Amino acid sequence: MSLPPLREEPEDAEKLQRLVVQQRHEIDHLQLLIEKLKLQIIRLKRAQFGASSEQLHAPQLQLLLDNLQEIIGGNPIIPLAVELAPSIAAAETTPAPRRRALPPHLPREVIRYLPAGTAVGCTCAGCGGSLKHLGEDVSEQLEFVPSRFKVLRHVRPKFACARCATIHQASAPIRPIDRGLPGPPLLAQVVVGKYADHLPLYRQSAIYARQGVELERSTLADWVAATSTLVSPLVQALRSYVMSANKLHADDTPVPVLEPGRGTTRTGRLWTYVRDDRPAGSDEVPAVWMAYSPDRRGEHPVKHLSAFSGILQVDAFAGFNPLFLPERARTGSGLILEAGCWA
Repeated sequence: MSLPPLREEPEDAEKLQRLVVQQRHEIDHLQLLIEKLKLQIIRLKRAQFGASSEQLHAPQLQLLLDNLQEIIGGNPIIPLAVELAPSIAAAETTPAPRRRALPPHLPREVIRYLPAGTAVGCTCAGCGGSLKHLGEDVSEQLEFVPSRFKVLRHVRPKFACARCATIHQASAPIRPIDRGLPGPPLLAQVVVGKYADHLPLYRQSAIYARQGVELERSTLADWVAATSTLVSPLVQALRSYVMSANKLHADDTPVPVLEPGRGTTRTGRLWTYVRDDRPAGSDEVPAVWMAYSPDRRGEHPVKHLSAFSGILQVDAFAGFNPLFLPERARTGSGLILEAGCWA
């Protein structure tokens, strides 16, 4: 026995059809709203960063927005010209930035320009009358004197005494690197260029070659290593000063390190320890001591802060947790109290 086919009521079919149409309208509305927001983002980027080949021009944007307004209905879109008008007017009325005065500590070279055929106190070339100084117009122009190399010749004459047959000669001056070519200013230039100005040694070698001085990259690397040895007493003194504070701020940052022979880089860590109590009204000199490690193991800050006791402000990195254990004080190390970072 077969069942009769189910028949839908006309009213239910109409309700279902209206519901489907309503949902389609809502989907279309949301999709058009997304497109509208995308176009507004493009317009704002264009107003901020300028025209680009990947962005639409104003007439194209306005045409698309007009089409969206016709389709959506009841959701007016502000014309592009009206939206951009305040920003354009603000840009037109914004005063041009004033030129800053040149720093007063720079040396000045004065160049005077006198009228042709005349001098102060002379007679006028036109009528023969005497000239009087009325004043002067002064303008300044910034110039750059390129750095240059020079060679210091250390000459130590020898003198012989005919009576006692002795030879007299001044002692040789001390050099930063024993029997090395560079003087202190040149070593400072190489190190500052590498670490402060981010100039790799091969680029510095090319810069110096343009001035006719051939310095191989390997030679510059040896100079950097020797400079590191020279300043190590200063680094130790800086570390002692930083660790003698009763409050420190510590953090680490990733540092890309070249892998010799592989042409790739690996990630090292630079641990930073800051002594700065100026926000609390202290007049002590602020200082920063940094230490490098090839990885981010917690043993590194434990070693760095072995002699420190006081308050330590750090983030939630788990490697700092052993510093705050009560057992640390019983092992002979100082007690460290944690101050969580709110950033």
